[in-house]
Amino acid sequence: MSNNLLAHDVHVDEKSFSCKVCNKSFSQMKNLTAHSLTHTGRKPFSCSLCHKSFSKKCDLTTHNRTHTGEKPYSCSICNKNFSQSSHLNTHMRCHTGEKPYSCIICNKNFSSHSNLSEHKRVHTGEKPYSCSICTKSFSSSSYLTQHMHIHTGERPYSCNTCNKNFSTTRDLSVHRRVHTGEKPYPCSICNKDFSQSSHLTAHMFSHTGEKPHSCSTCNKTFSRTSQLTSHMRSHTGEKPYSCNVCNKSFSQKHSLTRHSHIHTVEKSDS
Repeated sequence: MSNNLLAHDVHVDEKSFSCKVCNKSFSQMKNLTAHSLTHTGRKPFSCSLCHKSFSKKCDLTTHNRTHTGEKPYSCSICNKNFSQSSHLNTHMRCHTGEKPYSCIICNKNFSSHSNLSEHKRVHTGEKPYSCSICTKSFSSSSYLTQHMHIHTGERPYSCNTCNKNFSTTRDLSVHRRVHTGEKPYPCSICNKDFSQSSHLTAHMFSHTGEKPHSCSTCNKTFSRTSQLTSHMRSHTGEKPYSCNVCNKSFSQKHSLTRHSHIHTVEKSDS
């Protein structure tokens, strides 16, 4: 009986310092004092290099590692190092497979809170990252960063097989299938495989008969956007395919290919 009472008293005394603003409790007065700064907005701990200020000393210590490059937290499995213990904890889940953060809408699980927050935008439609040049918006900062390469012309992602460069990691991933022959998108009806999901989507119309792409001039419909684009040239007169021998232009690529045979024959005859 006395042992139970003693255990109860120890449990009560564990967090005996309570915040008067939010009622959060702490086991030590110094922890309560540090917490109180989050309500006052005061940031007494300042970085001597960039003068950024923090409300807690531990946050300043963590921040200083951005200047020193120190990464004191090491993964025991792959030896990768991190500047924060929280980053190491998140990293460890790639080894354990743990996904403790669950979406309350679709129950999909994630290894980090940030990944869950980004996923939630699939349901809300929120796109908080906006391009300052064309005002296109994105659900994550990484998507915006890759999009900006379109405007700058930067292509930082390089194929390690042929050294061709790309502006986004997605474009690089799709390109790599040229070398690997990978076709991860199978048709559920005829089992034909495709390297891109968009190619599978277009292919499915051959089974359904659907033609969702309509010409705004003559209302003729097509199953693929490429077919509509090609058709529109019959209205605009555009001829983007030019022969590099005689400079004759064509509206269709296959017409240029057929025409090029004329020069091939002429060259062989001569």
